[in-house]
Amino acid sequence: MPAATTPVRSPVPPRRPWRSLLALCVTGAAGVAVLGGCAVLDEQQRKWIFQPSERTWWGGQAAAEGMQDVWIEFRSRAAQEDVKLHGLWLRQAQPGAPVLLYLHGARWDVRGSAPRMRRMHELGFSVLGIDYRGFGRSTAGLPSEALAGEDARAAWQWLAAQAPGAPRIVFGHSLGGALAVQLAASVGDEAGLIVENTFTSIPEVVRTFKWGWLPVAPLITQRLDAASRIAEVGAPVLVVHGSADTLIRPELGRALFDKAVEPKRFLLVEGGTHHNTNSLAQARYREVLGEFFKLQAMAPAAAAPP
Repeated sequence: MPAATTPVRSPVPPRRPWRSLLALCVTGAAGVAVLGGCAVLDEQQRKWIFQPSERTWWGGQAAAEGMQDVWIEFRSRAAQEDVKLHGLWLRQAQPGAPVLLYLHGARWDVRGSAPRMRRMHELGFSVLGIDYRGFGRSTAGLPSEALAGEDARAAWQWLAAQAPGAPRIVFGHSLGGALAVQLAASVGDEAGLIVENTFTSIPEVVRTFKWGWLPVAPLITQRLDAASRIAEVGAPVLVVHGSADTLIRPELGRALFDKAVEPKRFLLVEGGTHHNTNSLAQARYREVLGEFFKLQAMAPAAAAPP
């Protein structure tokens, strides 16, 4: 395989205020339900949990330079609308290289994940990252668990058309990991699932907060319950978590791993935070991907021309 281009190394983005926003979601949920009804409660949770935005952080924007813009169009059954998703596509020059669908977390658009995408490309994958509806240049609107799941499925089908016969792996970071679990559980042609710094469910994340004893779980509509679906994944599962992740605690990643069925592997990255686990784990990723997923093409590679 040709020599790798040097991946873009960018400073860690500012810590996302997701914990604070979830705090608002939980402490205000009862009042919102009383004052505005269930529909308003659901809308506010979707805003607080997904934090849809057209923004990215400057390091992600720099890392996205040179990636190919792609557009995925489909008819949404859930919303009864025509949808146009924006994605970034980084192909391998080698035909038949494994492909990876990258599903990002909350707040930033797909460019914010470009450094992680480049690192996965360096490992030998062709990589597609997408923005869900409401993020970046994709169709405007308020994302939800159901809509983002539909977007991920459309991207999965796009990859099948782009790389017929190539092994496809689903990768999700943080909130995107819960979506990745749901996608892998619902399709039958995945070669593997990788989740990084991901949780079991939103109610379980809430319970890790100092006021997590409050009985608000029944009010949470966007549950993103990965723990209830991961046993349905019929391919090897790799769960990666940073030991120093204070946003999504590593015990949640371990609990998600415990729910998966064999073959599975848990990788705890010492010193890894919610943002830098991927960069710290690069060497271990290379080792595990070849050994566990049996992907022999896991070597540095160059990007193909757009």
